[in-house]
Amino acid sequence: MQIEQLASGLGWPEGPALLPDGRLVFVESYRSQLSVYERASGVQRYAYTAGAPNSSVLGADGAVYVCQNGGTVGPWRAAEMTKPSIQRVDREGAAAEIIATEIEGIALNGPNDLVFGADGRLYFTDPGTYRPADPEPSYIFALEPDGTGRVVIAFPKPVFPNGVAVEDDGSIVWDESYTGHVRRRRPDGSMEDLGRMPGDNPILDGIKIGADGRLYVTDITGAGIHVLTPSGEVEEFITCGNAATNCAFDGEALYMTDAGVPADSADPSFGGALWRIELGRAGQQLHPGRIG
Repeated sequence: MQIEQLASGLGWPEGPALLPDGRLVFVESYRSQLSVYERASGVQRYAYTAGAPNSSVLGADGAVYVCQNGGTVGPWRAAEMTKPSIQRVDREGAAAEIIATEIEGIALNGPNDLVFGADGRLYFTDPGTYRPADPEPSYIFALEPDGTGRVVIAFPKPVFPNGVAVEDDGSIVWDESYTGHVRRRRPDGSMEDLGRMPGDNPILDGIKIGADGRLYVTDITGAGIHVLTPSGEVEEFITCGNAATNCAFDGEALYMTDAGVPADSADPSFGGALWRIELGRAGQQLHPGRIG
């Protein structure tokens, strides 16, 4: 397996997504922006978002949809705070438009990761601010193509649902930063616990699905990616970087964002990196949608 560092000096990179032209877009929370990488020119700003964007996904309309937590990474606060929301950036350099700030009367508190399902809905996690000693309510929401929203899961206790993905049969899978578990909700509403990831204190972040159904779960404290079978058996661990935040497939390769250090300071850090892992295995077919 070949692992290559593509970029360094990043400010809490997360949520990568492949653009139609082959470039990779991702968020830099500490820079309050979407960034874009291409091998010829390195990393450039794609669009300013204010606050602290947490993740991005490409829409069928060519827009990039963003989870915006408002401006926090641990104790850090953005110079320009904004509303916790789902944002849309229509094109490179465009202003970020807020398209949702509440769902069924519940104000968004800290949207974290998002994905389009084959049903056209935009699913996203909202765990609030990462505060294990004083946790906030945990939700998974969905936006319909017409922009109306609904609560998918209101967790009975805070678990910090973080990365989220949708399997081909419509099942939603997510990982939990507070518990270290990966879980699944079937289309009939039944829930499955796929288990706690190995390690003394796994702090799970992003999640992606392979074409064969394998799950790829990033672990900030584990410094790499857990690879699970569809039933939850841990097959292997890919050691990469220092604080793995999220990943995205490009053919049979996997891009991985790396924050560099834990988010335990009020000062921003710019020790993050972008990696490319030659897996030899492809990701699932994506189903980009559009909202509004």
